[in-house]
Amino acid sequence: MRMRIILTTAVLSAGLLALTACGDSSESPGGGGGYGAPKSESPSSSPAAMLGVHALHVVESDLGQIVTDDKGMVLYQFDKDTQGADSSACADECLKAWPPVSAGEELPELQGVTGEVGTITGTDGSRQLTLNGWPLYYFAADVEAGETKGQGVKDVWWVLDPAGEPIRE
Repeated sequence: MRMRIILTTAVLSAGLLALTACGDSSESPGGGGGYGAPKSESPSSSPAAMLGVHALHVVESDLGQIVTDDKGMVLYQFDKDTQGADSSACADECLKAWPPVSAGEELPELQGVTGEVGTITGTDGSRQLTLNGWPLYYFAADVEAGETKGQGVKDVWWVLDPAGEPIRE
């Protein structure tokens, strides 16, 4: 019994350490920076997500109107990406906490989204969705639709408004 308590405490401590390990590239391996929680079951690791997002929606939140995928999972932008570039700055360990939003074969239907939707080839080789030139990501610690736990992580991860502009609150 005591060993189970020690093991549980160690696992929880490691998880908390990983969650707080978000930082810039000078603090984190892989050059992507701004990590977060280790990847568990995230929106992009499901077989359906590998086919791509079918729609982008606008929902009301405490942050105002924000963009989600067709399952209500919140989408994020990374300040270390260059708006309008054809590549992503999130690589290696960064992708474990911030999985890219897969584009699939066709661009998604837009419901309330006014920004331009496009694609890039993500650092993991997938076809990654962009909004207003920003590559889009999920946050692995957001497990329920509408959660915004990734908002403001290390002052580099932000939700987007319908036009694709980061909401930096």
